[in-house]
Amino acid sequence: MTPEAGNLRALHGAKGMIALVWRYEVLEDARAAFEATYAPTGAWAQLFARGDGYHGTELFRAEDGSYLTLDVWRSRADFDAFLNAHGADYEALDRSTESWTAAEHRIGEYEVMG
Repeated sequence: MTPEAGNLRALHGAKGMIALVWRYEVLEDARAAFEATYAPTGAWAQLFARGDGYHGTELFRAEDGSYLTLDVWRSRADFDAFLNAHGADYEALDRSTESWTAAEHRIGEYEVMG
């Protein structure tokens, strides 16, 4: 699937799918690069789009400056298949962005209810 831009489009029609949720504390001087890379059409979304079952990504910023990402997949099996096929690229992108954050937390995996 082609990643869709914003307005919670990643969640449109996603009932029964899964959302992988991450929280990031981003360094001030890295915010622009982070937002571009983690946006619904950014490098992460482009990488995920190589996998069957990818439905889209959403990016949120809180008042405290932290960020949340939601990566929506048809199923956990689709995400696992993506990692098996593209794990090296996933790890490379992750390494290239890790200096941008003071902290990164996997919040969890959630079923999309509607």
